[in-house]
Amino acid sequence: MSTQQSSAGTLIREWRMRRRLSQLDLAAEAEISQRHLSFVESGRAAPSRDMVLHLADQLDIPLRQRNQILLAAGYAPTFSEKKLDDASLAPAMAAVEMVLMGHEPFPSIAVDRHWNLVAGNAAIGPLIEEVANVSLLAPPINVLRLSLHPRGLAPRIVNLHEWRTHLIERLKRQIDASGDPVLANLERELSTYPTGAPTSRATHREIAAIAHPLRLRMGKEILSFISTITVFGTPLDVTLSELAIESFFPADQETAAALQRMAAERGAARKPS
Repeated sequence: MSTQQSSAGTLIREWRMRRRLSQLDLAAEAEISQRHLSFVESGRAAPSRDMVLHLADQLDIPLRQRNQILLAAGYAPTFSEKKLDDASLAPAMAAVEMVLMGHEPFPSIAVDRHWNLVAGNAAIGPLIEEVANVSLLAPPINVLRLSLHPRGLAPRIVNLHEWRTHLIERLKRQIDASGDPVLANLERELSTYPTGAPTSRATHREIAAIAHPLRLRMGKEILSFISTITVFGTPLDVTLSELAIESFFPADQETAAALQRMAAERGAARKPS
């Protein structure tokens, strides 16, 4: 969606349809008349800045796209968009670093809106050491591409079929929520990668009943993880709103023990002889 090609009303209508709401539904939620909403969407009425932000809030439109609608309506963007190394974002980035370090010895990464790696803790290193295509590790590292590429982590993912399905379904939900064309292109690329064979439902049945585990082969061991996504709760900056932390937790005692051992080995290697 382009603000140069679309009016504010057209963009609001597109987001309303993306959220699968009728004009009556949105008008009721926004506590305005359906007639006024119809006039806004058709361009017969110019929405105020407050009305644009109010409708965007009701539609849960991402901050980046809220700025686009404001521009289309003739207003300056409300939400800043700073680089991650901007001084004003230092407290937030320090919080990200604290979360990543605090999660050790378990793996944790921070990614941007396109799933490019922003930062990761020390526990990530051993998991990606055996990637065959080293170009996948060249910045910017796209963690979804790295995970599913046939010369990335995919050959070592024991339950590749299930994990691939999970990642692509999650990506599709993100595309549906954001309308981001870069993510849509990424989804099309990932869908061309090998699917892997379905694994037995009996494998790790208990954890599979509550979450999608990632089962990764490390030498003779198989590490099993479940993950959580953390985002900033009330961001007013576009870049910060698009930052996410994915933290991986051991799904069994064997994985926890293996990660503890690897952390101890890293610590021993860093000590001066």
